Amino acid sequence: MTKKGTESMIDTYRLRSPLAHLGLDARARAEADISGTGVIISERPQAGLINIRGDVSDARFVTAIEKSIKLSPPTVPNTVVGKPSTTRLMWLAPDEWMVITRPSGAERALKALQKNLKIADLHSSVTDTTEARTCIRVSGPRAREVISKGCSIDLHPSAFGPGQCAQTVVSRVGVMLAQTANSKTHQPTYELYPLRSFATYLWNWLEDASDEYGVKVE
Repeated sequence: MTKKGTESMIDTYRLRSPLAHLGLDARARAEADISGTGVIISERPQAGLINIRGDVSDARFVTAIEKSIKLSPPTVPNTVVGKPSTTRLMWLAPDEWMVITRPSGAERALKALQKNLKIADLHSSVTDTTEARTCIRVSGPRAREVISKGCSIDLHPSAFGPGQCAQTVVSRVGVMLAQTANSKTHQPTYELYPLRSFATYLWNWLEDASDEYGVKVE
């Protein structure tokens, strides 16, 4: 890759990441050995986020969603369907969901949803909210204890496990919270989606709350 191309990628990251000023890439390189660490924190600033609203009891709405992203809107409250490596659909309310996809698939998913819902002639909405939020990922053997310090919902594995989500508050910051399973360590991994303007505060709080367990940036 040319120097110009590399600079373009860096500029894109800075534009899209509200945490770029913290120098997380440099810290991650310096803290590459995460073995024995209680908590690992990282940012996923470029996940595509698309908000969908509609009537799930209408078969035409469900069909339009399935045709667009190959997933059916979950009807069980606080659940997520799909794979973290590709596209997921998060339940937010009885008539609202959030599509979470890779950056490369966000525009394609948005256009497909807009097209298919328009064809179905439904009372629905599709909104690209990618630039409204970022994703902070917290993992490691003490991740649950850290988030529980600032979150009132029960995160015990019997109550909140992989494939579940919630709209909640972590240290006074409203977030969308989802849990996945780490394929390498099989330990819980939590994804927090705060609004960009609260990202720095939440990141600093997470680091401070993790300090007693040992924390590194990935």
